[in-house]
Amino acid sequence: MLEMRNLNKVYRTHLIETHALRDFSLQVNEGEFVAVTGPSGSGKTTFLNVAGLLEEFSSGEYRLDGVDTHGLGDDARSRLRNEKIGFIFQGFNLLPDLNLFDNVDVPLRYRGLAAPERKKRIVEALERVGLAARLRHYPAELSGGQQQRVAIARALAGAPRLLLADEPTGNLDSMMARGVMELLEEINEQGTTIIMVTHDPELAARAQRNVHIIDGQVTEVDRGPVLAQAPADNAAAA
Repeated sequence: MLEMRNLNKVYRTHLIETHALRDFSLQVNEGEFVAVTGPSGSGKTTFLNVAGLLEEFSSGEYRLDGVDTHGLGDDARSRLRNEKIGFIFQGFNLLPDLNLFDNVDVPLRYRGLAAPERKKRIVEALERVGLAARLRHYPAELSGGQQQRVAIARALAGAPRLLLADEPTGNLDSMMARGVMELLEEINEQGTTIIMVTHDPELAARAQRNVHIIDGQVTEVDRGPVLAQAPADNAAAA
């Protein structure tokens, strides 16, 4: 689904160069749930922006669902992003003056979908997150956890192959965070590939694989408890 090889991202001013990603290599297979961790300033957000085709990279290779993204123009990047990727942000990014239906509708309008198709997708997406009965409510009438579910529905309405989540539970208390995480796990089980940036070790441990980034490089890849196997000695003892 996603493959980066020796990818570099350099921010340049007239005074300095900042290497946000250095020879960054990562492969994420279709259907995986990958948690990305690392200290602040390590390059996690830059990685997500490049993965989401929101920023161009300086050198290296990035393939998204088999498509070589190097040198794509703005229109081609936007089209690929709209067809393949959904985004979930820490701050929800809901429009306060629009109800839930219209908030989910906004990105679908940009894709030029007909009104009946948009309505079908919106209702189905809100049903998946358990909020179909509140589609005429406004964000201020919802809890933080419910607002994040709306943000997830907005991403799902586009039928993305890849879901990029940037600290999706960062503004939630522990109970709401667990509920959002359970929803993401359900979405992943239905086939959507998910990459989630998080500072929460408990949530990271629930992903199928953990990727740790420091100074713009992948420093550690942990397959996680789901794929872990007991050592032979322990198995024999059992």
